[in-house]
Amino acid sequence: MFEDHMLIWFISGETKIIQADRTFFFKTGDIFLIPRNQLATVINYPKNGLPHKTVVMHLSTERLKRFYDKIDITRRSQPEEKIYSFQNHPFLESCLASLIPYFNIEGEFPEALASLKISEAISILRAIDPEVDNVLANFDAPGKIDLISFMQRNFMFNMSLEKLGYLTGRSLSTFNRDFKKLFNTTPQKWLTDKRLELAYHHLAEKKKKPTEVYLEVGFEDLSHFSFTFKKKYGVSPNQLPMNAY
Repeated sequence: MFEDHMLIWFISGETKIIQADRTFFFKTGDIFLIPRNQLATVINYPKNGLPHKTVVMHLSTERLKRFYDKIDITRRSQPEEKIYSFQNHPFLESCLASLIPYFNIEGEFPEALASLKISEAISILRAIDPEVDNVLANFDAPGKIDLISFMQRNFMFNMSLEKLGYLTGRSLSTFNRDFKKLFNTTPQKWLTDKRLELAYHHLAEKKKKPTEVYLEVGFEDLSHFSFTFKKKYGVSPNQLPMNAY
């Protein structure tokens, strides 16, 4: 979950972005916008002998408020939870490519220039897709939502309980209290069990390798995943396919 909107232009490499109901692959030349407060697993890879390399522009709430203070708009709808793709758009590519020379200069990026470039990028996004105002001009904090449906949809994302609480419109203490009441267990135990069940499905039925699975189901470390998996199922992830079939 990013606290800022992220406008990204791919120079080389590849990124796999996994959300609850869809998976995206981005490669050289692609330009996309990841809205803030969306849960996703982001996995970066080298590609064709080149490293993963991107230009990323942070569109912070503070900067966006300053931009939209000068504009009279009416938000027409609640923004859809998705990643916005702007494939090889020449205006955006030119804007982002113009930043590359500054990365070779020592010292901080000049604030005045950064502000101009960010304003330019926002203006281009608005020209390309007028609906982007619904995303960029939305400064609301998440409201209180149904906890069961949210957790069932998003359990595979490796987030702190504080952030999960924030996204459901709850303080940490309220999140823990509501969770225990609804699930009759602790968030930590429930999350671990759900992630291991999903991992089992990927390994046994989809024949994936443990190295392909552990990040996607919400574990940070392969060895910890293997230890926890064996503790629950009695075999290591590498042994599962031959034991299950």
